[in-house]
Amino acid sequence: MPEGDTVWRACRRLDEVLAGRVLTRSEFRVPSLAATDLTGVGVRQVISRGKHQIFRFSNEVTLHTHFKMDGVWKICPRGRRWSGGPDFQIRAVLATDDHDIVGYRLPIVELVPTADEDTVVGHLGPDLLGPDWDLDEAVRRITAQPDRAIGEALLDQRNLAGIGTFYRAELLFLQGVHPRTPVSSAANLRRIVERGRQLLLANRSRAEQSTTGDLRRSGRAYVFERVGQPCRRCGTPIRTEEFGPPGQERRSYWCPRCQPSP
Repeated sequence: MPEGDTVWRACRRLDEVLAGRVLTRSEFRVPSLAATDLTGVGVRQVISRGKHQIFRFSNEVTLHTHFKMDGVWKICPRGRRWSGGPDFQIRAVLATDDHDIVGYRLPIVELVPTADEDTVVGHLGPDLLGPDWDLDEAVRRITAQPDRAIGEALLDQRNLAGIGTFYRAELLFLQGVHPRTPVSSAANLRRIVERGRQLLLANRSRAEQSTTGDLRRSGRAYVFERVGQPCRRCGTPIRTEEFGPPGQERRSYWCPRCQPSP
């Protein structure tokens, strides 16, 4: 699933090609918006909010989309072949004189009045890459459930917006914290949260996520998706498991030696 840095970068590129332009075509291939046409409407801006995409239009309407596991917005120069997948996976098309912007496999596509954006993203905690970033508020939200596992708390977008399974695994390794450690027992929680923000900031402007400094595919992570491979620090085989609220279990990775069980 794309995480906050990937979505930030995608929205920045979308804003570059859409902001200040007028739509020459709009098409929504979802039942609730099938009859909606934004042709002739101007685009004010495109921004990210955690893992969400927000398109604001001149008619005071906002398009809200989310990638979930494998959604994507593809930017195609006008006249070029669309390249994001088969046509049946297209959920939205926005076009200007210069570009076709095509949304593939988007599980969330909805329009709301811009004044009511909070109805779709107001539940989110402080955005790690946003202008609203507030370390104190993020820590306050996390510590409101002291018995909760830190690995669950970091993934809860109501606490802070932008961290997914990749950064959860890498962040906790770098801080030497087991993902099942209760929030109340996690040493220096403020440092953990701020380190997470630093990781996203470091990666938001490059296409390949890396916490090691190595951009080769085999060297980008310390523990994420390295089950059974030796820890880069101590050589102990990396372990994994799925845990979380029923129906929301997510895979976690850790080094048993560097991140001892609580």
